[in-house]
Amino acid sequence: MTLKELSGGAAVALLLMAFSAPASAQADSEDTGPVVSVAATAGTLGAGPQIGLRFSDRVGVRADAAFLSASADFDSDDITYGGDLKLKSFGAMVDLYPFGGAFRLSAGARINQNRVDVRATPTGTVEVGDTTYTAAQVGTLTGGADVKKLAPALTLGWGGSKRKGFFFTAEGGVLFQGAARLREFRASGTLQNDANFKASLERERVSLQDDISKVKVYPIAQLGLGWRF
Repeated sequence: MTLKELSGGAAVALLLMAFSAPASAQADSEDTGPVVSVAATAGTLGAGPQIGLRFSDRVGVRADAAFLSASADFDSDDITYGGDLKLKSFGAMVDLYPFGGAFRLSAGARINQNRVDVRATPTGTVEVGDTTYTAAQVGTLTGGADVKKLAPALTLGWGGSKRKGFFFTAEGGVLFQGAARLREFRASGTLQNDANFKASLERERVSLQDDISKVKVYPIAQLGLGWRF
C-alpha cells in the first residue's frame, strides 16, 4: 500500500468520525423514555421504601412510606411526661427538574398518621390545672396528640440524574400538618370520677394545647440511596 493510499484512508476515517460523533452525542442527549427507581430513605419523616417514575429529564413522580418510633421526656406545669412518638405516613410527590439534571422542586401530600402518646405518674403533691392534688388522687395521667390526616408537602433537593444505576437523594422542606390536637386526658387516681378534678384535667390539657399550637409545620429532611432501572 502506498503512502498516498494510506493518506486517503486516514482522510476517510476522519470524515466518518466527524459525522458519527455529533450523531452519537445527539443520541446520548436524547430522552430515552421513562425510567423506574427504587430507594430506601431516612430522616425526619422516618425510614422506609420509595418507588419513583421519571417520565423525562424534567418530570417525575414518587411514592413512599415512612415509619419511626422514639421516646422522650418533657415538662409542663411541673409535671414530667413521658412521650412516645410514632411516625407513620404515606406520601406522593410530583417532581420538576427545571434544569433537566439532578436538582428538583417537589410538591405533593402525605397521609399522615403521626401521633404522640403521653403518660405521667406524679410523686408527692402536684399541680393539675392550677389546683394541687396528691399523687394518690391523680394516679397516672394519660393522653396524646394527633395531627391533620392529609397534609400538603413542599420540598427541594437532589434526585440524581436520569442515568441508570445507583443514585443518591437529599431533600428538605416542610409538611403543612397544622397544630397537633391533644386528646382528652385521663387519670387513674382516687379522684378520677370527680367533676372538679375532671375540670382540672381539662385545664391541664388546654395549657398543653397552647404550648404546642404555635408549631403548625413539620420539617422534612430526608436522605436516600437507590437504584434506577
